[in-house]
Order: sequence, then structure tokens, then C-alpha cells
Amino acid sequence: MPTAQVIRTMKSIVWFSLIAGGLGAAVAGAGPFRSRGAMPQPTQTAQPTQTIVHRTLCPDWSPRAKTQGPLVWVIDGAGDLKGCSNALSWANMIADQSIEISVFPWSHGYRRLYKDQTDMDHARLQGQRLAESILERKAREPGRRVVVVAHSAGCAVALAAGDALPIGAVNRFVLLAPSVSTGYDIRPTLWSASEGVDVFCSKKDWVALGFVTRFIGTTDRFWSAAAGRWGFKPKGDHALAEAEEARLRQHFWTENMAWTGHTGGHHGMHSPDFVLTYLMPLMTGEVIIGGPLKH
Repeated sequence: MPTAQVIRTMKSIVWFSLIAGGLGAAVAGAGPFRSRGAMPQPTQTAQPTQTIVHRTLCPDWSPRAKTQGPLVWVIDGAGDLKGCSNALSWANMIADQSIEISVFPWSHGYRRLYKDQTDMDHARLQGQRLAESILERKAREPGRRVVVVAHSAGCAVALAAGDALPIGAVNRFVLLAPSVSTGYDIRPTLWSASEGVDVFCSKKDWVALGFVTRFIGTTDRFWSAAAGRWGFKPKGDHALAEAEEARLRQHFWTENMAWTGHTGGHHGMHSPDFVLTYLMPLMTGEVIIGGPLKH
């Protein structure tokens, strides 16, 4: 059995890695590790000339919902660092407040990254709370477009909500670098969203979703590959039927995305240009987006 000193040393290594990942949010231009200076403006780098048609199913879209504006529930990653919610809020300001953002608090507390990452029971409980909040708001605003966006360990909360929601309860789930295992049973979430689920992954995310998850496990308590790095690959009883495969869209990072400031790291998806180009159209229900989107 390892001694107490060895255990403390191992936890220190993990803590350092998690904090390093948090510092990555500052580099990406979001989160509380940033200075109090102004948020970065979107880069002026020339965008690729290719225009991609993102085909999507929007059966619940209505003039009333469009007038009211989409409601986007945001679930930040571990440690309540607010990298995702800050990034989306900044992009929304640039986009003239085209969406309403509702940040769902679920963390054990500020910088409690290890606890958030390893407490799946807590994530399930918070997911149930999120599902109840979504349904309560939906009852007050029927017909409104509803999207759930989550990052890293926050994806476990979003998926737990998807497990509890009825079929077609929301329009879309957008999962950014989910720290759950590749074999997670995503089928209930696929059906709880009328437009299915979009997952953004990066094989270059080797620190947070490589070293850390191998050492302390994924949020759903597996010491295996993370879906945010390798994508969801449910097998056996959790394997997807053909109709379910059509509802799951997995977008892997490529060099063609680097112009947005997202260079493949765990927090690269918080880059303003990436949010505006790749995420905002999914939230608003637009079908045309600029730049190459890999499926």
C-alpha cells in the first residue's frame, strides 16, 4: 500500500496539472485567471474562404422563439473557473446579445477541481437539478429555443440532465472537451435533444484529458480514454442504433481551426473567434457557418 507521503505527492502532481489546465483558460482569453484588463477582441486573421453548410434538424423552431431569442444553459468545468460562461458571454456581447445565457452553478467551490472531477454522484445530483430547472423554465416559456452548453467535467452534469429529461425537451446539447469516458451511455441525451448532440474534441488535449484523466480517472470514474479527446465510442449494450448515430456529431480539432485561436488545448474552445464561428451558430439555430467544420 502506498504511504501517506506518496499519496500526498501524487495528489500534488494532479493538482499542479489541474491548475496548469486552468491557467490555459487565461491564455485562451477567458476565466478568472485573467487579469482585470479588457477581454481580447476577435483576431483579424483572414478566415478560410470555404463556406460550410451545417445541416441540422430544427423542428421546434418558430417565429415566437426567434423573437424571444434562444436560451442557453451554460455548465462550466471543474473548479468554478467560469472559463466557458465568460467566453460565451463575451461572444454574445460581440453578437449584439443574440442569446440569453443562464449559467448553472454546480461546483463544490472555487478551484475545487479535484473534487468536481472525481465526484460523479454529485454530478448526477446536480444534473437532476439542472433538468428540473430546464423543465420549469420551459413551462413558463413554451416554444422557446433551448440549448445546453457544457465544458469538461461540466459535461457530466449536462449528460446527467439528459438522462433525466424527456424526449425532445431541449433543442441541442453542445459538449466541449467532455471529461467523461468514451463509453459513456449517451443515448438518453441524444433523444432528449430534438437536434441531437454536438461534441467538440481534440486529440491534442493530452494534459487535462490525457495525463490527468489517466491518473485520477474520468468524471464518471473510469481510468480510460476521455471522450473529449477521442470522441464517444459506446459499445455493447450502449452501442448506438443508426438513428442515434445520426443524432451524434463529433467535431475533432484540425489545423484548419487554428486561425480562431483554438490550437487544440483543453481551453482553446473558449477563444472568441472559435465561439463566434463554430458555437454561436449552433446555439442560435443558424445553418450556415464559416470555416471548415469536420464531422
